[in-house]
Amino acid sequence: MRVFKFGGASVKDADGIKNVYDVLQKVGYEDVILVVSAMGKTTNALEVVIKNYFEKSTELNASVQEIKKYHNQILLDLFEDENHSVFNAVNAQFAELEYFLAHNKSPNYNFVYDQVVSFGELISTNILSHYMNFRGIQTQWLDVRNFIKTNANYRDAEVDWETTQQNISKNVPRKQLNITQGFLGADENNFTTTLGREGSDYTAGIFAYCLNAESVTIWKDVPGVMNADPRYFENASLLNQISYREAIELAFYGATVIHPKTLQPLQKKEIPLYVKSFINPLLKGTCVSKGVDLEPQYPCFIVKREQLLISLSSIDFSFIMEENISEIFGLFHEFKIKVNLIQNSAISFSVCVEDKFGNFPELNAILSKKFKVEYSENVTLYTIRHFTEEAAQTVEANKEVLLKQVSRETMQIVTKELN
Repeated sequence: MRVFKFGGASVKDADGIKNVYDVLQKVGYEDVILVVSAMGKTTNALEVVIKNYFEKSTELNASVQEIKKYHNQILLDLFEDENHSVFNAVNAQFAELEYFLAHNKSPNYNFVYDQVVSFGELISTNILSHYMNFRGIQTQWLDVRNFIKTNANYRDAEVDWETTQQNISKNVPRKQLNITQGFLGADENNFTTTLGREGSDYTAGIFAYCLNAESVTIWKDVPGVMNADPRYFENASLLNQISYREAIELAFYGATVIHPKTLQPLQKKEIPLYVKSFINPLLKGTCVSKGVDLEPQYPCFIVKREQLLISLSSIDFSFIMEENISEIFGLFHEFKIKVNLIQNSAISFSVCVEDKFGNFPELNAILSKKFKVEYSENVTLYTIRHFTEEAAQTVEANKEVLLKQVSRETMQIVTKELN
């Protein structure tokens, strides 16, 4: 069995749905399971619904109706007959969402989040399944919550692998096209859970592992994995092959290649993962598998913008020792500040961090009581895997280098644009 994952961009409108049909005609669909995300920006729109549910009840209905209108237009563009059963099926799912919003008693934000956002995937897969049947490809729609079982850690649930393995291996039909939802699972009480960051890719990895799949293919609007983000680097090149290890290394440094939790189950069974273009599906794309780290052997560039470079030194010139560093990292954790680079000497300690939630001013007030704190805002962190001097010069050109750190295969450079 092959596992295909289609993200929100690939099913954002009627043309996207039609293109999925065309892709399947070209690459085959027998003995395939499609893992599909919510359409376009539906998850973001459902997050607005949740915000209105808790904070702006007067705007709640309007935000739901906006999502309903968006999906209804896609249905009208796809189906010639407005009496087609898909309209009733989608309306029933919206009725279920509205019932939950009207009758839920739980004040737990994370619980509500998972119950509400899940409708994005449930609706998108319902539409896709009906459309495939309409075009002559018979499908089996699977509710992923009957297969992937998790704990009750809403928004970042952990998979119960033993139960999930049994459910998938015994109950997923073979020799046909199955369509199911990414990102979702269910706890022991059958409440919906979500799998956290890159949850749909992870879903594909879970099914592949449990089914001993031939391969996983993630379909994107790019030809495969590039050695750099084309938005920031001219002449970014396609990587034909990446090892599991290298993909995990790139993800660790911030590349949006494939999340490690997706790769780990595939690596255990050496199931290859392909990243391919849904625009040109017959192109080879990139293969992530066991073997050579990179082919071709290009430097790989990862860019993290809007970073904060913090330098701490002891006020009395004493050494910054393990107990100081432990305390500092405890504070970073408490204030939800992500550390991306560390460099320390006897009396100073520098970190490049990401202050996603704007908590640094409060943290700075605490740190300043014990340390001399200097910082530079809005800096950029470049990571170069398999660096060369030429690659470093490309990054450093027309910039002020604030910090540089080099290991055997990786160079990290913190820069600020010159005025």
